[in-house]
Amino acid sequence: MKGKYWAYRDRKTRKRTFRYLWIQRLNAAARANGMTYSRFAEGLKAAGIGLDRKILADLAVSDEAAFKSIVEQVKNALADKSKSKKAA
Repeated sequence: MKGKYWAYRDRKTRKRTFRYLWIQRLNAAARANGMTYSRFAEGLKAAGIGLDRKILADLAVSDEAAFKSIVEQVKNALADKSKSKKAA
């Protein structure tokens, strides 16, 4: 009888745990490239990059060059955003 309860509960917990893992990986990779996770997420939105956390975390682990190019796009988008704020 308890098996159904634990299976139901853990299907919900698994999603939460993986999201937490992806955010940790992204934070570590972003800090290695000189920015925090929150600034990275803000820059992704500003740059219009629509990749989700799962794909970004996989890139950070498996393809560092691609992740570094995304970080550069994010930094440029944040710089443009900052310039437009100061001009207004």
